Amino acid sequence: MRRALALSMALLALPAAAAEQQSPLVVVLDPGHGGRWPHDGAHGRRGLHEKVIALQVAQKTKELLEQQGATVILTRDADEDVPLADRVRIANEAGADVFLSIHCNAMETREDRKVTRGVETYFLSPDPTDAEAKMLAQLENGGPDAVPLPRASDAVTGILNDLALGQARNDSAALALIVQQQIVRGTRAPSRGVRQAPLLVLSGTRMPSALVEIGFISHPREGRMLGGRTYQAKVAQALADGVRAFADKVLARRLVAQVRSPAEKADGAPVNAAAAVASPGGTR
Repeated sequence: MRRALALSMALLALPAAAAEQQSPLVVVLDPGHGGRWPHDGAHGRRGLHEKVIALQVAQKTKELLEQQGATVILTRDADEDVPLADRVRIANEAGADVFLSIHCNAMETREDRKVTRGVETYFLSPDPTDAEAKMLAQLENGGPDAVPLPRASDAVTGILNDLALGQARNDSAALALIVQQQIVRGTRAPSRGVRQAPLLVLSGTRMPSALVEIGFISHPREGRMLGGRTYQAKVAQALADGVRAFADKVLARRLVAQVRSPAEKADGAPVNAAAAVASPGGTR
Protein backbone atom coordinates (compact mmCIF):
# COMPACT_ATOMS: atom_id res chain seq x y z
CA MET A 1 0.00 0.00 0.00
CA ARG A 2 2.80 2.42 0.92
CA ARG A 3 4.61 1.60 -2.35
CA ALA A 4 1.45 2.21 -4.41
CA LEU A 5 0.87 5.55 -2.69
CA ALA A 6 4.46 6.64 -3.36
CA LEU A 7 4.15 5.65 -7.02
CA SER A 8 0.90 7.62 -7.38
CA MET A 9 2.51 10.70 -5.87
CA ALA A 10 5.47 10.37 -8.29
CA LEU A 11 3.10 10.19 -11.26
CA LEU A 12 1.21 13.29 -10.11
CA ALA A 13 4.50 15.18 -9.78
CA LEU A 14 5.69 14.32 -13.29
CA PRO A 15 3.95 17.08 -15.29
CA ALA A 16 5.15 19.83 -12.95
CA ALA A 17 8.70 18.49 -12.85
CA ALA A 18 8.82 18.13 -16.62
CA ALA A 19 7.49 21.65 -17.08
CA GLU A 20 10.23 23.03 -14.84
CA GLN A 21 12.94 21.35 -16.90
CA GLN A 22 11.42 21.93 -20.35
CA SER A 23 12.79 24.87 -22.32
CA PRO A 24 11.23 26.28 -25.52
CA LEU A 25 11.43 24.00 -28.52
CA VAL A 26 14.30 25.05 -30.81
CA VAL A 27 13.68 24.34 -34.48
CA VAL A 28 16.01 25.00 -37.40
CA LEU A 29 14.27 25.24 -40.76
CA ASP A 30 16.46 24.90 -43.82
CA PRO A 31 15.03 26.39 -47.03
CA GLY A 32 16.74 24.36 -49.73
CA HIS A 33 19.15 25.84 -52.27
CA GLY A 34 19.50 29.59 -52.92
CA GLY A 35 21.74 31.88 -54.93
CA ARG A 36 22.70 31.45 -58.55
CA TRP A 37 23.02 28.37 -60.75
CA PRO A 38 23.98 25.63 -60.06
CA HIS A 39 22.79 26.15 -56.48
CA ASP A 40 19.33 27.53 -57.22
CA GLY A 41 17.52 24.19 -57.25
CA ALA A 42 14.74 22.97 -59.52
CA HIS A 43 12.73 25.11 -61.95
CA GLY A 44 9.10 24.88 -62.98
CA ARG A 45 6.83 26.56 -65.46
CA ARG A 46 6.28 30.32 -65.60
CA GLY A 47 9.41 31.21 -63.71
CA LEU A 48 8.82 29.05 -60.64
CA HIS A 49 11.99 28.44 -58.61
CA GLU A 50 12.50 25.87 -55.88
CA LYS A 51 14.70 28.25 -53.91
CA VAL A 52 11.91 30.86 -53.75
CA ILE A 53 9.13 28.46 -52.80
CA ALA A 54 11.26 26.74 -50.16
CA LEU A 55 12.04 30.07 -48.51
CA GLN A 56 8.43 31.26 -48.61
CA VAL A 57 7.18 28.03 -47.04
CA ALA A 58 9.94 28.09 -44.42
CA GLN A 59 9.06 31.66 -43.44
CA LYS A 60 5.38 30.76 -43.07
CA THR A 61 6.25 27.67 -41.02
CA LYS A 62 8.54 29.75 -38.81
CA GLU A 63 5.74 32.20 -38.06
CA LEU A 64 3.34 29.41 -37.12
CA LEU A 65 5.82 27.66 -34.82
CA GLU A 66 6.77 30.94 -33.13
CA GLN A 67 3.10 31.57 -32.42
CA GLN A 68 3.19 28.30 -30.47
CA GLY A 69 6.18 29.44 -28.41
CA ALA A 70 9.00 27.73 -30.31
CA THR A 71 12.33 29.33 -31.10
CA VAL A 72 12.85 29.05 -34.86
CA ILE A 73 16.01 29.74 -36.86
CA LEU A 74 16.28 29.79 -40.65
CA THR A 75 19.53 28.69 -42.28
CA ARG A 76 18.90 31.44 -44.82
CA ASP A 77 16.40 34.30 -44.95
CA ALA A 78 17.36 35.65 -48.39
CA ASP A 79 18.26 34.40 -51.86
CA GLU A 80 21.80 33.28 -51.06
CA ASP A 81 23.85 30.15 -51.43
CA VAL A 82 24.56 28.67 -47.99
CA PRO A 83 26.96 25.69 -48.16
CA LEU A 84 25.61 22.43 -46.80
CA ALA A 85 28.24 22.37 -44.06
CA ASP A 86 27.16 25.82 -42.88
CA ARG A 87 23.52 24.74 -42.70
CA VAL A 88 24.56 21.86 -40.45
CA ARG A 89 26.76 24.15 -38.34
CA ILE A 90 23.89 26.60 -37.79
CA ALA A 91 21.69 23.79 -36.48
CA ASN A 92 24.35 22.34 -34.20
CA GLU A 93 25.43 25.70 -32.78
CA ALA A 94 21.79 26.59 -32.08
CA GLY A 95 21.40 23.42 -30.04
CA ALA A 96 18.31 22.64 -32.12
CA ASP A 97 15.81 19.98 -31.07
CA VAL A 98 14.63 19.47 -34.65
CA PHE A 99 16.14 20.16 -38.09
CA LEU A 100 13.87 20.19 -41.14
CA SER A 101 15.13 20.85 -44.67
CA ILE A 102 12.46 22.02 -47.14
CA HIS A 103 12.68 21.30 -50.88
CA CYS A 104 10.67 20.94 -54.09
CA ASN A 105 11.02 17.90 -56.31
CA ALA A 106 11.29 17.76 -60.10
CA MET A 107 11.42 15.29 -62.97
CA GLU A 108 13.62 15.65 -66.04
CA THR A 109 11.71 14.21 -68.97
CA ARG A 110 8.60 15.78 -70.48
CA GLU A 111 6.50 12.65 -69.94
CA ASP A 112 7.54 12.27 -66.31
CA ARG A 113 6.83 15.95 -65.65
CA LYS A 114 3.24 15.46 -66.81
CA VAL A 115 2.40 12.63 -64.41
CA THR A 116 4.75 12.65 -61.41
CA ARG A 117 3.53 14.49 -58.31
CA GLY A 118 3.25 14.04 -54.56
CA VAL A 119 5.25 14.49 -51.37
CA GLU A 120 8.00 12.41 -49.80
CA THR A 121 10.12 12.77 -46.69
CA TYR A 122 13.67 11.52 -46.19
CA PHE A 123 15.84 10.58 -43.25
CA LEU A 124 19.55 9.85 -43.33
CA SER A 125 20.88 6.47 -44.37
CA PRO A 126 23.95 5.32 -46.33
CA ASP A 127 21.65 3.03 -48.33
CA PRO A 128 19.14 4.82 -50.58
CA THR A 129 15.65 3.35 -50.76
CA ASP A 130 15.85 2.92 -54.53
CA ALA A 131 17.31 4.40 -57.70
CA GLU A 132 15.15 7.53 -57.40
CA ALA A 133 16.35 8.16 -53.84
CA LYS A 134 19.93 7.65 -55.00
CA MET A 135 19.48 10.20 -57.79
CA LEU A 136 17.82 12.72 -55.48
CA ALA A 137 20.68 12.43 -52.99
CA GLN A 138 23.18 13.08 -55.78
CA LEU A 139 21.31 16.21 -56.85
CA GLU A 140 20.81 17.57 -53.34
CA ASN A 141 24.46 16.86 -52.49
CA GLY A 142 25.67 18.93 -55.43
CA GLY A 143 25.55 16.48 -58.32
CA PRO A 144 27.03 13.03 -59.01
CA ASP A 145 30.42 14.50 -59.82
CA ALA A 146 30.56 16.68 -56.71
CA VAL A 147 29.88 14.09 -54.01
CA PRO A 148 30.19 10.33 -54.47
CA LEU A 149 27.74 8.00 -52.84
CA PRO A 150 28.94 6.97 -49.36
CA ARG A 151 30.98 3.85 -48.86
CA ALA A 152 31.96 2.25 -45.58
CA SER A 153 34.73 4.79 -44.99
CA ASP A 154 32.71 7.87 -46.00
CA ALA A 155 31.53 10.59 -43.66
CA VAL A 156 27.86 9.60 -43.63
CA THR A 157 28.59 6.04 -42.53
CA GLY A 158 31.06 7.29 -39.94
CA ILE A 159 28.44 9.54 -38.41
CA LEU A 160 25.86 6.78 -38.40
CA ASN A 161 28.31 4.61 -36.52
CA ASP A 162 28.77 7.26 -33.85
CA LEU A 163 26.97 5.82 -30.85
CA ALA A 164 26.43 9.29 -29.43
CA LEU A 165 24.13 10.03 -32.36
CA GLY A 166 22.25 6.74 -32.25
CA GLN A 167 19.14 8.12 -30.59
CA ALA A 168 18.98 11.14 -32.88
CA ARG A 169 19.13 8.84 -35.91
CA ASN A 170 16.32 6.66 -34.59
CA ASP A 171 14.27 9.75 -33.88
CA SER A 172 14.91 11.05 -37.40
CA ALA A 173 12.95 8.14 -38.84
CA ALA A 174 10.07 8.98 -36.50
CA LEU A 175 10.29 12.67 -37.45
CA ALA A 176 10.16 11.82 -41.16
CA LEU A 177 7.14 9.58 -40.66
CA ILE A 178 5.19 12.15 -38.63
CA VAL A 179 5.98 15.01 -41.02
CA GLN A 180 4.97 12.87 -44.01
CA GLN A 181 1.67 11.93 -42.37
CA GLN A 182 0.87 15.54 -41.51
CA ILE A 183 1.67 17.01 -44.93
CA VAL A 184 -0.35 14.34 -46.74
CA ARG A 185 -3.27 14.92 -44.37
CA GLY A 186 -3.00 18.70 -44.57
CA THR A 187 -2.63 19.06 -48.34
CA ARG A 188 -4.25 15.84 -49.61
CA ALA A 189 -1.30 15.45 -51.94
CA PRO A 190 -0.37 11.92 -53.09
CA SER A 191 2.06 10.27 -50.69
CA ARG A 192 5.29 8.93 -52.12
CA GLY A 193 6.21 7.63 -48.68
CA VAL A 194 9.04 7.94 -46.19
CA ARG A 195 12.37 7.21 -47.81
CA GLN A 196 16.03 7.11 -46.92
CA ALA A 197 19.13 8.46 -48.66
CA PRO A 198 22.71 9.61 -47.95
CA LEU A 199 21.86 13.34 -47.80
CA LEU A 200 24.81 15.44 -46.69
CA VAL A 201 22.67 18.24 -45.27
CA LEU A 202 21.38 15.70 -42.72
CA SER A 203 24.62 13.83 -42.12
CA GLY A 204 26.25 16.20 -39.67
CA THR A 205 23.26 17.25 -37.60
CA ARG A 206 23.30 16.23 -33.97
CA MET A 207 19.54 16.24 -33.55
CA PRO A 208 16.56 14.52 -35.21
CA SER A 209 16.51 15.70 -38.82
CA ALA A 210 14.59 15.13 -42.02
CA LEU A 211 14.32 16.48 -45.54
CA VAL A 212 10.85 16.97 -47.00
CA GLU A 213 10.08 17.28 -50.69
CA ILE A 214 6.83 19.25 -50.52
CA GLY A 215 5.78 18.54 -54.11
CA PHE A 216 6.89 18.47 -57.73
CA ILE A 217 7.56 21.93 -59.11
CA SER A 218 7.83 20.29 -62.52
CA HIS A 219 4.21 19.02 -62.50
CA PRO A 220 1.87 21.42 -64.37
CA ARG A 221 -0.81 21.54 -61.66
CA GLU A 222 1.19 20.81 -58.52
CA GLY A 223 3.90 23.27 -59.52
CA ARG A 224 1.31 26.01 -59.95
CA MET A 225 -0.15 25.18 -56.53
CA LEU A 226 3.27 25.28 -54.89
CA GLY A 227 3.73 28.80 -56.20
CA GLY A 228 0.44 30.01 -54.69
CA ARG A 229 -0.05 31.54 -51.24
CA THR A 230 -3.05 29.39 -50.33
CA TYR A 231 -1.32 26.07 -50.92
CA GLN A 232 1.91 27.30 -49.33
CA ALA A 233 -0.10 28.15 -46.21
CA LYS A 234 -1.46 24.59 -46.12
CA VAL A 235 2.03 23.14 -46.49
CA ALA A 236 3.42 25.42 -43.78
CA GLN A 237 0.61 24.51 -41.39
CA ALA A 238 1.21 20.81 -42.04
CA LEU A 239 4.95 21.16 -41.42
CA ALA A 240 4.36 23.11 -38.21
CA ASP A 241 1.85 20.47 -37.09
CA GLY A 242 4.36 17.75 -37.90
CA VAL A 243 7.14 19.35 -35.88
CA ARG A 244 4.80 19.95 -32.94
CA ALA A 245 3.43 16.40 -33.07
CA PHE A 246 6.97 15.02 -33.08
CA ALA A 247 7.90 17.19 -30.11
CA ASP A 248 4.84 16.03 -28.19
CA LYS A 249 5.00 12.35 -29.10
CA VAL A 250 8.75 11.76 -29.02
CA LEU A 251 10.73 14.53 -27.36
CA ALA A 252 8.28 15.19 -24.53
CA ARG A 253 8.06 11.51 -23.67
CA ARG A 254 11.81 11.29 -23.39
CA LEU A 255 11.82 14.27 -21.05
CA VAL A 256 9.18 12.62 -18.87
CA ALA A 257 11.26 9.44 -18.80
CA GLN A 258 14.30 11.45 -17.69
CA VAL A 259 12.31 13.17 -14.97
CA ARG A 260 10.80 9.85 -13.93
CA SER A 261 14.15 8.16 -13.33
CA PRO A 262 14.88 9.70 -9.90
CA ALA A 263 11.40 8.76 -8.69
CA GLU A 264 11.89 5.19 -9.86
CA LYS A 265 15.21 4.93 -8.05
CA ALA A 266 13.70 6.32 -4.86
CA ASP A 267 10.83 3.87 -5.02
CA GLY A 268 13.12 0.98 -5.81
CA ALA A 269 11.10 -0.40 -8.69
CA PRO A 270 11.35 0.33 -12.44
CA VAL A 271 8.31 1.78 -14.16
CA ASN A 272 7.61 2.16 -17.87
CA ALA A 273 7.23 5.94 -17.98
CA ALA A 274 6.54 6.04 -21.71
CA ALA A 275 3.65 3.61 -21.32
CA ALA A 276 2.30 5.62 -18.38
CA VAL A 277 1.97 8.77 -20.46
CA ALA A 278 1.31 7.20 -23.89
CA SER A 279 -1.51 8.75 -25.88
CA PRO A 280 -3.79 6.58 -28.02
CA GLY A 281 -2.29 6.01 -31.45
CA GLY A 282 1.00 7.62 -30.50
CA THR A 283 4.45 6.60 -31.65
CA ARG A 284 5.79 3.87 -29.40
